[in-house]
Order: sequence, then C-alpha cells, then structure tokens
Amino acid sequence: MSSAYRPARAWTVAGLLALMMTSNFLDKVVLGLVAVPMMAELKLSPTEFGLIGGSFYWLFAIGAIVGGLAANRIAARSVLMAIALAWAVIQLPLAVSGSLAAFVVCRVLLGLTEGPASPVATHALCKWFPDQRRSLPIALLHQGSSAGLLIAGLAIPQITAHWGWRANFLVLTVIGLLWCVAWYFLGAEGQVEEATPSPSPRLPYGHLLTDPTVLGNFAAHFVSHWVLAASLTWLSGYLQQGLGFAPIQSGRMFALFILITAPVSLGLAWASQRLVLGGMPTRRSRGAFVGLSLVVAGLGNCALLWLDLSTMQRFLMLAISGGMTLTINSIGPAILGEIVPRAQRGGILAIGNAVASLGGLGAPVVMGWLIQRASGLPGVNLAAELPRAAARGYEQGFFVGGLLLIAGGLVALMTMNPQRSARRLARAPGSETDAGPGPRLAATTMAGPAPQVRPDPR
Repeated sequence: MSSAYRPARAWTVAGLLALMMTSNFLDKVVLGLVAVPMMAELKLSPTEFGLIGGSFYWLFAIGAIVGGLAANRIAARSVLMAIALAWAVIQLPLAVSGSLAAFVVCRVLLGLTEGPASPVATHALCKWFPDQRRSLPIALLHQGSSAGLLIAGLAIPQITAHWGWRANFLVLTVIGLLWCVAWYFLGAEGQVEEATPSPSPRLPYGHLLTDPTVLGNFAAHFVSHWVLAASLTWLSGYLQQGLGFAPIQSGRMFALFILITAPVSLGLAWASQRLVLGGMPTRRSRGAFVGLSLVVAGLGNCALLWLDLSTMQRFLMLAISGGMTLTINSIGPAILGEIVPRAQRGGILAIGNAVASLGGLGAPVVMGWLIQRASGLPGVNLAAELPRAAARGYEQGFFVGGLLLIAGGLVALMTMNPQRSARRLARAPGSETDAGPGPRLAATTMAGPAPQVRPDPR
C-alpha cells in the first residue's frame, strides 16, 4: 500500500467532506420540509410547488460538468470552498422573499452551485484513499447526506413552529459559513495517487462515454436520483397529507426514515467492500451488487400500490427501499474509479452527476401533477376522502420511481463489468498500449492500484 496513504488524516478529510454533504442536503431538503406552510402562505398549487422543487435541477447539470472539469485542473479544495460559500449566500433572499419568481431564481442558482458538490468531493476523497478502500469513505460521504436529512427532519419543523418557516434559511446560511471556516483551516489535497509510479493516460471522451460500464453507471445513477429528488420534495408532504402525521410528528418520522435508510445504505457499501477485499471480481461485488439492490428497491416502491399495507408498513417499505436505492451513490463512483484515468475522473463523475440530475428535473413536477390529479378527481369528498386521494397520488409517484429503479437495475446488471471495460479502454487509441494489457494491468495503469481480484474471463 502506498506510503502516501495516511489513514488518520484521510479520515479527517472524509469527515469534513461528510459534513459538507450534511450542509448540502440541508439546503436541498428544507423546501420539502416547509412545503405545507409555504404553500399555504404563498398560495401555491402542488404543480407550482413542484415547479420550484424541480427548478433546483434546471442548471444542476451545467454546474456539475463545469465544476467537475474544473476539478481536473484546479485543486478540489479550492473548488469546494467556492461552491460552499455560494450556498450560504444564496439562502439569504429566501428568508424574506414572497415571490414565486424569486424562489425559482434562488433555487436555480443553488442547483447550479450544488451540482459539482458530490463529484468533486468524491474526486477529492479518491486522492486520499487507494482504490480497494474507497467504497466505505464514499459511503461515509453520502451518510453526511443522510445526517443532513436526519437533522432536517428533527430541527426544521421545530424552527418552523417557533420562528416560522423562513427562519430556516437564515440558519442554513450560518451553517454554511461555519463549514467554510473549518475547511479553510483543515481542508487539504490528498497525495495517494501522486505516489503511484506511472501517470494515467488521458483517453478520448468518446471512448469513455460509450463504454458499457460507464453508461450503465449513469443509467443507475439517473433512476436513483429520480427517486431521491421526488422524496426530498414530497416525502414530508406524504407523511402529513398521505399518512396523516401532524407536522412535528411528521418531522420525527422523517428523521426515523433517515435512521433506517442510512444503516441500510452504509451496510450494503460495507458488504460490497468486503467482497472486493475478499477477491470477488468487481463485476459481481460492485456491478451486480448495485443492479440487484436497485431492482429490490424498485419492487419495494411498487409494493405501495400493489399491496394492502398498513401505515407503518408503507413507511418501512419506503424507508428500506430508500436505503437500497442509495447504493449507487457509494459503489458507483468506485466502479468509475477503477476504469477512468485519474486525470479525467472528476469530469466523468461530474457528467454522471449531470445525467442523474435530469431525473431531479422531472421527478418533483411529475409527482406534483400526480398528487394534484388524484386530489382533484370528481366525486372526492374533500373533508373525508382528500387525504386518501392525495396518498394515492403520492403512491402513484413512488410507483413510477419504482418502475424506473427496476429498469435501471436490470441495465446495471447487464452492462457494469469493470474488468471488461478496463481491457476495452486499454486498447483505445491514446492509451499506453493498443495491444491491450490484461485486466489487472489495465486497471492499474488507468486508475492507480487495482483491487486484488480473481481472474474473470468475462
């Protein structure tokens, strides 16, 4: 193992980046948790609120690609500082505005600057950890996201109850600025990959972006993000209007939701990493592992419509499925890290995040339309039947997400094979050899030391 790998320092940086993702997801989810009072005060329909939720993703893809490509040439530490500072400032207008247009503009700008967060943070982590040890720290990074959702579920309803829903945006500004101070003093660039003997070659993006493993990874990330975006925008509303929880109680149930999804996601990432360290080919221990997780998660989402479940059974089904959906966020970047040249890794991760963001662009609006349609059906008794009608709309939205998860999981099972892709890319024009080194050499040449796996002829 490289002498540049310093576990204590590496995990310190990983912890800071996890805290950054905590702030990131607080910013994302706050809108969903203030949905009910905000819609009432601003007199917004579900479709209009879904428009605000979806606007976050209008420029998300552009921000992801620009930030990721910048991280290929600029220190990740500097990129992360710039975007985190922008998040803090953008929250301020939302504390005072009453305009639909102002909310849309601020959320668009927030999405533009949050687009690079996950790929750049993942790229930064890869500089601190060798390949075979990346799944767990990347999972920790995304547990920072879960921590943000957990804190949001507990704190935002309380802040709203005591000081009004707008006060949450002021709190988020303070949190963002505090992280920037911590990162200024403690953030740094890792040197693990600098210690490897040969610099990895650059490859034509046309070869990288047409590789089956890369495309399967992007597809899995897209469907996962569709479900995540729908949940961030509408889960709190489902808990209140669909399942009948009071506002404070729904915040606690939201927190319980995260307490279930987080260990499921982290446990699956740990299991995948153990399989890799045990020598199982990553075609199975990473690619097939993600695909099966997404298929099972999709079936869980569909079960909300297929089965006659109690309130708690619906809640638990959705939470467990949510944890399984997140496996692509931790294992997917590790798969790309195996086959993508390190000099292009930030860009490819960013392009994948941009593709995923397209799911976020549509999911909140589609779900809002389904909720509004179900709630406005002729013959619905508004006093007695509206909650169940609204619940039906929410569950139809989760069902759509479930079908997408099943499709994305099947695509992942058929396409994600890092060993085959490493051989293919090693033979591409511009690689170190057109003769094509073996799987181990190809992976080592392109992404640093490869996991020790048994030969896999497929």
